[in-house]
Amino acid sequence: MTDCKGKSSWPELVGVKGTVAEATIERENPLVDAIIVPEGYSVITDARCDRVWVWVNTDGIVKQVPHIG
Repeated sequence: MTDCKGKSSWPELVGVKGTVAEATIERENPLVDAIIVPEGYSVITDARCDRVWVWVNTDGIVKQVPHIG
């Protein structure tokens, strides 16, 4: 999403604990709400500039690049 303000992608967070990623994302872009989601769960698919899905595995580790959307 190109119209969103602030940092929009966090590839450096893949492999870290979801709670750490959530705090980092919200600190680096205070305009977004980072939401931890376990792999395999369903989420709303609408694109939004104020939301970042943080996909984690069963150990709570980020498995894919969090990004605005």
